[in-house]
Amino acid sequence: FVAGHNFEGIHVLDWKNKKEIGSLQMTKAPIFDIQSRNKMVWVASGDGLLTVIDIEKMVVSERKRVSERNVRCIAINGMTGDIAVGSSDNFIRVFDEHLALKKEWQAHTNSVFTLRFTPDCKSLISGARDARLKVWDVGANYILAGEVVAHLYAINHLDFSPDGKHFVTCSMDKSIKVWDLAELKLLKVIDKARHAGHGTSVNKLLWTDFNDRLVSASDDRTLSVWQIIF
Repeated sequence: FVAGHNFEGIHVLDWKNKKEIGSLQMTKAPIFDIQSRNKMVWVASGDGLLTVIDIEKMVVSERKRVSERNVRCIAINGMTGDIAVGSSDNFIRVFDEHLALKKEWQAHTNSVFTLRFTPDCKSLISGARDARLKVWDVGANYILAGEVVAHLYAINHLDFSPDGKHFVTCSMDKSIKVWDLAELKLLKVIDKARHAGHGTSVNKLLWTDFNDRLVSASDDRTLSVWQIIF
């Protein structure tokens, strides 16, 4: 288990035995996202860098200056190897496996907070501080394929259902929303008024394959577990 710290880089934890097995002081800036593939870990940080770490050797393999602003989120395409990075300069940048820049564009009017490739790896979905949800076509050089004003305030995170047919978004507006992936159609709203949801910003989501349960984390210091019924 790899954890990021605001001032001390990353910590590698043996979660079964509840002990730390390694750490790396790779930056003094806040860490906003960590993604992994095979034996490599990609870290997005507040110093504008994308850092690649060999997790077995616990060494920095490569550093890439991505932006003059915070690097907020990372998504890795399991089929093409593309690495998409969202930043506080409102841009999405896509790199190949060797961190050569393939494309960059201003995707939103405010910070890009969350990025995910769809389960079939054919689309990239982004959510931002401008409350908009956008879909980008991977095979057509990331042209815009869909857009919706999804929330009242910043979209903090998104995740897909285990069957790949739906996805969820969460927001600073305190709500969780359930969407049909194929049609980009809103199906359900989970909030405090309707379902005794969170009372403050909802920051992270994990749609697990354990009985199809959805887990949400909030500024109210609680985790909630949901069963989504269609």
